Amino acid sequence: MSVERLHEVLQPVTEWLADKAIGSELTEDLNASFSAGSDWYQEVLSLCQQGAAEGWVCQYEAGGIKYGRVFKPSAELNNFSVDIVLMKDVVGPHHAHPQGEVDLVLPLTAGAAFDGTSEGWKVYPPESAHKPTVTGGEAYVIYFLPNGEIKFTR
Repeated sequence: MSVERLHEVLQPVTEWLADKAIGSELTEDLNASFSAGSDWYQEVLSLCQQGAAEGWVCQYEAGGIKYGRVFKPSAELNNFSVDIVLMKDVVGPHHAHPQGEVDLVLPLTAGAAFDGTSEGWKVYPPESAHKPTVTGGEAYVIYFLPNGEIKFTR
């Protein structure tokens, strides 16, 4: 398993998203197509853990959050970037999503939730903003950002 394998495993998600408008209405379909109980989901979690151990996932840390951009936007990923964060009972920095944000929540602690979602998908529409928050334990969150766009605010 490696960063190349993570790319292969996540590529079907960006292919699925490629022709869709980013909005909360995608959440149910994402959860059906790439479900939390699936082998696919378990492999993604395993790759996050391996990547963190090897230093190619969550290689930076600030404010109690480990994070890093694993893939820049590319044609192979339909112009989505992929960031992975590891959060434990923390509120992250406020930011906006100019083109939306598609998040996959992978809890490491039973009951951990990202912005109220305990596992699976959470989708924010274009021009939305929030302070990403994990409560109830620790979780990886994978951010798929159209064209890699994110605007941190003060």
